[in-house]
Amino acid sequence: MRREQTLEEISDGKLYDSNDMAKADCHDCEGCCDCCQGMGDSVILDPYDVHRLSVGLKKPVEQLLQECLELGVSDGNILPHLRMTGEKEQCVFLNKEGRCSIHAVRPGFCRLFPLGRLYEDGGFKYILQIHECPKTNRSKIKVKKWVDTPDLKKYEKFVNDWHYFLLDVQEVLYNAEDSDLIRNLNLFVVNRFYLKPYDQNQDFYIQFYERLKEGKELLALA
Repeated sequence: MRREQTLEEISDGKLYDSNDMAKADCHDCEGCCDCCQGMGDSVILDPYDVHRLSVGLKKPVEQLLQECLELGVSDGNILPHLRMTGEKEQCVFLNKEGRCSIHAVRPGFCRLFPLGRLYEDGGFKYILQIHECPKTNRSKIKVKKWVDTPDLKKYEKFVNDWHYFLLDVQEVLYNAEDSDLIRNLNLFVVNRFYLKPYDQNQDFYIQFYERLKEGKELLALA
C-alpha cells in the first residue's frame, strides 16, 4: 500500500478524477491476457470484491478461499487475493480462450487496470500506469466508465475509507509487541469484514460502515 516510487516513474504524471478522460481503453484486450498472468499475490481484494464474487458465483466466502482465493500478508495485514495457477501463474478465473470468466463481477483491481490510485491527504486521485499494460494503441475513456461500478461515489468513499483503515491497522500491527494482539486484530479483519456474510437484501455499504465503526473502536483500545 505504501508508495515507494515517484509519480513520474510509474505514471504519465497526471492526476485524474472520475469524470476525466484517460488513455486506458485497451479495446476489450483483443486476445491479450498479460495482466491476468504472473501477478503473484498482488491482486488484493477488498470486502466489496469478495462480497461481489460470493454473490455472483453463488458461493460462500469459505468456499471461495478453498477454490480460487488465498490469504496473504500485505504490509502486515492478512488479506485475500486472487489465486494464480499453472506454469504461467495465471488467474484461476482465466478460461481456455484467455478471457475472464467472471468479468461481470471482477474485482476492483481488475476494473481499474491500467489505472491505479494515488492516496494523499486523506483521499485519492486516479493515475494512468505506463509500464503495466503492453497495449500501445489505447483510446481515451472517461474514468468512471472504465471503472464500471454502480454507485461510484459510494464506492469511491468505501475504497478510500477502507484504505485508510488498513493503514491504521498496519500502524498498530507494526508497533505491537503483543503477539496475541497482532493475531486477534488480523483475525478480526478477516472474520468481520470478509468471512461474515453481508445480507444481500440490504445495502452493502451500510453494513460495511457498521463493521468499520467496530473496527475503529477496536483500534482505539489497542
